[in-house]
Amino acid sequence: MDRVDRKILEALQEDARLSSAELAERVSLTTSPCWRRVKRLEEEGVITGYQARIDPERLGYQVMAFVYISLDLKSAQSLQAFEDSVMGIPQVLACHRISGRYDHQLVVVAEDLAAYGKFAEANINSLPGIKEIYTSFVLREVKSTTNPPLPPA
Repeated sequence: MDRVDRKILEALQEDARLSSAELAERVSLTTSPCWRRVKRLEEEGVITGYQARIDPERLGYQVMAFVYISLDLKSAQSLQAFEDSVMGIPQVLACHRISGRYDHQLVVVAEDLAAYGKFAEANINSLPGIKEIYTSFVLREVKSTTNPPLPPA
């Protein structure tokens, strides 16, 4: 990855809706070579997709929680069964297998605390193999990004 590739990635992180011509202009290339570089970055898996960032509060989700889960069994089958179950729950925005006291961290949204309680009873508490659940509620989001910093040139 060279300096131009980094400039392309920076521009797309800032605004993924740029047209090929706008992107090419920002990185000082003509359209065709710029487009080829973007396609190469996609094919190499550096660019994994494009998406709109949506404000959960505007959709009625007033509660965001970090849910830490410890499983009874740590076998590959138990971990996979838990992870497969989580994949089908739309309110779970993210699931990470983690080290330390807990096995997984979930990021969950709900309309309000009462809705979260009902959701937890119906969904989280019924997930396979759960030994312990610890939940923290977000009071205020300070920073949220999904893009890592680009390495220096």
